[in-house]
Amino acid sequence: MVKKDPKIKAETQSETKTTDKTKTAKTKKKVVEVSNYSKKKDKRRRVIRGQAYIKCSYNNTIVTIADLNGAVLGWATSGSLGFRGAKKSTPYAATLVANKVVEGTAKTGLKEVDVFIRGVGGGREAAIRSLGNNGLKINSIRDTTPVPHNGCRAKKPRRV
Repeated sequence: MVKKDPKIKAETQSETKTTDKTKTAKTKKKVVEVSNYSKKKDKRRRVIRGQAYIKCSYNNTIVTIADLNGAVLGWATSGSLGFRGAKKSTPYAATLVANKVVEGTAKTGLKEVDVFIRGVGGGREAAIRSLGNNGLKINSIRDTTPVPHNGCRAKKPRRV
């Protein structure tokens, strides 16, 4: 039987069956609905506006892009791109990290981001610039670096 349209109901033809006692019995016509063998639908969410979190420490750069509710759409670090040692905290590594995250979240339709930057590493400005150069509109930039209010007690001076 050829299935042309999955929505059309298919009818089973009447068949003859033989039983053990050589009696023939005819089956009744049945109307059976054919199941829909369609491809899985693309269930990715469409996100127009999101948030970019950039953490630049002395040792690494981490870029995360989330939607407005905080659900992460994509992330990358300079270590995951193959940078090792002191090269992980360079502006060049931060640029490539931001490129990879934007490329990974392009399928969601992201257009605008609010940037939250944290840390004192060398890739701060480079990561923000790279987000803008990859087609994202930057609405706001907020520095969320934690600042100690007087902080811990300082070490005693070294006596020589």
